[in-house]
Amino acid sequence: MPTAHPSGWAHADGALRSTRPGGPHWLREPDDTNALVAHLWSATATKTDGVLSVGGVPLPELVREHGSPAYVLDEDDFRARARAFRDAFDDYEVFYAGKAFLCTTVARWLAEDGLSLDVCSGGELTVAERAGFPMERVGFHGNNKTVAELARAVELGVGRVIVDSFDEIGRLASLAEELVRTVGVMVRVTAGVEAHTHEYIATAHEDQKFGFSIASGDALEAVRRVHAAPALRLLGLHSHIGSQIFDTSGFEVAARRVLALHARVGADLGVEMPEMDLGGGFGIAYTTQDDPAEPADLAAGMSQIVAHECRALGISAPRLSIEPGRAIVGPSMCTVYEVGTVKEVALDGGARRSYVSVDGGMSDNIRTALYDADYSATLASRRSEAPASLARVVGKHCEAGDVVVKDEFLPSDVRPGDLVAVPGTGAYCRSMASNYNHALRPPVIGVRDGKTFTVLRRETEADLMATDVGVSS
Repeated sequence: MPTAHPSGWAHADGALRSTRPGGPHWLREPDDTNALVAHLWSATATKTDGVLSVGGVPLPELVREHGSPAYVLDEDDFRARARAFRDAFDDYEVFYAGKAFLCTTVARWLAEDGLSLDVCSGGELTVAERAGFPMERVGFHGNNKTVAELARAVELGVGRVIVDSFDEIGRLASLAEELVRTVGVMVRVTAGVEAHTHEYIATAHEDQKFGFSIASGDALEAVRRVHAAPALRLLGLHSHIGSQIFDTSGFEVAARRVLALHARVGADLGVEMPEMDLGGGFGIAYTTQDDPAEPADLAAGMSQIVAHECRALGISAPRLSIEPGRAIVGPSMCTVYEVGTVKEVALDGGARRSYVSVDGGMSDNIRTALYDADYSATLASRRSEAPASLARVVGKHCEAGDVVVKDEFLPSDVRPGDLVAVPGTGAYCRSMASNYNHALRPPVIGVRDGKTFTVLRRETEADLMATDVGVSS
């Protein structure tokens, strides 16, 4: 990451400069800019004469009906990915990450397909309740759940609360007693393992806000307190080493340490915890440099690690849970934009870059600015015979860091009125969308079998002004 700058990361020296004049080292000029790189897109995405279709719906038709920008959610792809994780991890409980993208439609799909659901706020819990999601299959995360959120979770019969502090254990124990309920509890632990990912999404090293440290002894003490609380039912330990992880090797050390604590709890407290959650956070392909593993391979790797460590410790394997994270919804959604302006700038070494400005930006995809994330893009509305040109897709906001795709080869004749689509935007883009510059958040349009349906409608100016109380005249 570039050095921080008080005006934002994009102002720092070299922040937006490619590693070479022709783009980053992994970016290759395509033989055909009209072709799709299949593994970046949802399964139903196709191109005919340069026109991108998803779920049998040509995106120009979708934009004519629903406007742009728009998130496009491929129902068949989403549900196929969900079922693939469910079936591959057939001995596990598979939790979908509500924070990646959640709405009542998605919650109903998950309920029908037999997955469980992670929530981490009262709002996400409300979505699950409104969708009629089975509360016994809900896990409630978060490092600072309010009393009101915990009380609501207890009242609704949430299947597990993942506790994250000693304050929360006491708070939850008191609430459960007051409400005369028994609450299932997982204790989130930090195993001291740092995943090879961005600093902000690596979550198992010691110096961060989540969980109880195994090394310091806090994790064992947390287990003792949960076990001692009459209204709390100790289910097991929860560990999460990060996000955008491409194989299971990073879980080996974490599993060893968490299972060792699991065994110690059995020996010291005489308690055999029935469950364990090893997290997940599996990666997806945002660009051609990414090569995610198949669910079956991930399941085989995780199960082999756990079986090996349990044999070494001489213990029975607990029932395992897994959290695929963005790997379900991430590839199932793309975002379609309309191009507004195009300008060409000179780069060092004689290369040139086109700045392709679209009608969205950091208000609908903050991840490039926040995480220095990489994305891909394609011309979606027509075929082009023009040669490839290095491009940067940028938004309409008043920020130098308002970048959607830092580096991509697009046809050199991209022009105003064209549609450009960005794959892999299902996870965290709509969830983290904002009204920056008073932008209106785009709709989520579902597609299936050649038809569209609105999942989340486009915001209106009336929505924007609804919370602006104003002043009395």
